[in-house]
Amino acid sequence: MLKIRLTLMGSKKKPKYRIVVIEKSRARDGRYVDVLGQYDPKKNPAALSLNKEKYAYWVSKGAQPSSTVKSFLAKVS
Repeated sequence: MLKIRLTLMGSKKKPKYRIVVIEKSRARDGRYVDVLGQYDPKKNPAALSLNKEKYAYWVSKGAQPSSTVKSFLAKVS
């Protein structure tokens, strides 16, 4: 099963995340299938970019978004 979730890309005390499509059983920072966007919580306000076309494609293929990614959709829309 595929999940749409965050993967950590930043360093210590400077978090940055990618929104990725990944197999559910893989580790948080494991090999992913596709990158959908980025999230930077340190900027004011937090920077969020999400490719809506890719997101819709992967959801149509059966990927399930995490609760965090679902909350980001409300902010992007």
